[in-house]
Amino acid sequence: MSTQDKSPSITMRRSQLGRARGLGSAKHGAAHWWAERVTSVALLPLSLYFVVSVIMLLGADAHAMHAYMAEPWNSALFLALIIIMFYHLSMGLQVVVEDYVPNEAKRLLMVMVLKGIIIFLALASAVSVLKLALS
Repeated sequence: MSTQDKSPSITMRRSQLGRARGLGSAKHGAAHWWAERVTSVALLPLSLYFVVSVIMLLGADAHAMHAYMAEPWNSALFLALIIIMFYHLSMGLQVVVEDYVPNEAKRLLMVMVLKGIIIFLALASAVSVLKLALS
């Protein structure tokens, strides 16, 4: 075989980083990770507030409960707890589904169904707080 029969070939030398570019997410999950951490920190005082509220209202009648929830800061804190808690739940379950469901179509369907259920439960909880606060 002569040297003229060989087709020209180009050998590219690329670094590990160069080969990995475009193959996956880089820094894409950072915002999601930070949002989970921020919501978990926000849930600490809100959950403590919820527990203290429940203890304070032990044995209270319906009138006392309505009066407690009619205070603007109480209903606002309960609504904040609901929003942050269900958002945190949504992000956490999304990560679990993305990590453990291998099929792309099933993963997408499960994430959509879970988010729909979570939105429904969050709305039902918010309506309950507003109903107590406004009655």
